[in-house]
Amino acid sequence: MLELLTSFWESTGFSMIFEMMPLELFGLQLMLPGHLIMIIIACIFLYLAIWKGYEPYLLIPIAFGMLLVNLPLAGLMEEGGLLRLLYTGTELGIYPPLIFLCIGASTDFGPLIANPKSLLLGAAAQLGIFFTFIGAILLGFTGPEAASIGIIGGADGPTALYLTGKLAPHLLGSIAIAAYSYMALVPIIQPPIMKLLTTKEERQIKMVQLRPVSKTEKILFPIVVTIFTVLLLPSAGALIGMLMLGNLIKESGVVPFLTDAISNSLMYIVSILLGLTVGAKADALHFLNTQTISIVVLGLVAFSVGTAGGVLFGKLMCKLTKGKINPLIGAAGVSAVPMAARVVQKEGQKYNPSNFLLMHAMGPNVAGVIGSAVAAGLLLMFFG
Repeated sequence: MLELLTSFWESTGFSMIFEMMPLELFGLQLMLPGHLIMIIIACIFLYLAIWKGYEPYLLIPIAFGMLLVNLPLAGLMEEGGLLRLLYTGTELGIYPPLIFLCIGASTDFGPLIANPKSLLLGAAAQLGIFFTFIGAILLGFTGPEAASIGIIGGADGPTALYLTGKLAPHLLGSIAIAAYSYMALVPIIQPPIMKLLTTKEERQIKMVQLRPVSKTEKILFPIVVTIFTVLLLPSAGALIGMLMLGNLIKESGVVPFLTDAISNSLMYIVSILLGLTVGAKADALHFLNTQTISIVVLGLVAFSVGTAGGVLFGKLMCKLTKGKINPLIGAAGVSAVPMAARVVQKEGQKYNPSNFLLMHAMGPNVAGVIGSAVAAGLLLMFFG
């Protein structure tokens, strides 16, 4: 009977949840309960998503994938396991372009078309990508690894996954967790940077209403951008092509059911598959190490520098236009759509309740999506 009970106990995950693992942190070989640590981290993410409301659509599937893969003996990421099979879509670079298709079908490019100068703010916010790329090189990462880490600065999870899957798949778990965590934490990370770099008077600037954009302009925009961008940078074709296809489907107005399916059902389906498989790469053995901590820190630097780059360029445009542009909209140049634009709206109304910056911020926000895809294409061209 005792042998039977012992055998049963050893067949359960409970027998291994406190198992000590040899983990390397900052040159030290430590014995830590890796499974337990990662389960606690996953539960913290679930708390932030459910009780604090920090981008639950992203954090819930990511945190639950992290939880599942760190439950001993479940084997979900082993050969033939459910999460391993679903991960194929991430590994082969299928899910990220599909997310771009969904983003295109659910996003209005009108603010960018109405104010083309927004492209400059989107470009300025990509500063974090190249700043962190250089920093990662100096820390000893290879070119492809540094490119994959730097792209976190674009605050675009699908782009980060797509590029990392092509250049440094062994870093996919760490980079994915960093990229999506910072996207979810946009409302916490960005406001202090925005406040630090702008004056109260600048934050109170009220911008004039954008001009109306015709249907013809909205239809031609994705076609022209696709032709020009993919001819100029073929390596960006998958992301830009899917983004613009989604937007063309939306703006054509002739396939409303297709638009609804892509922007709602498909978006949620792919998001949960992507989130689960991203979280499933964060197992204790591969996640709890010095390299992961370095990537998380560099990711924060990338995101912060990208936000600062957009805001500082917004200040320059404010000066050049004699106070017609609120520098806060530059923070939306990172491509966390539409979270960054919502943060700009919220911060603007704190200092001027009559201020409505959302549509103005959507211009740089959309430009940031395009900019991060182009940046990924450039890095893929050089290191792919």
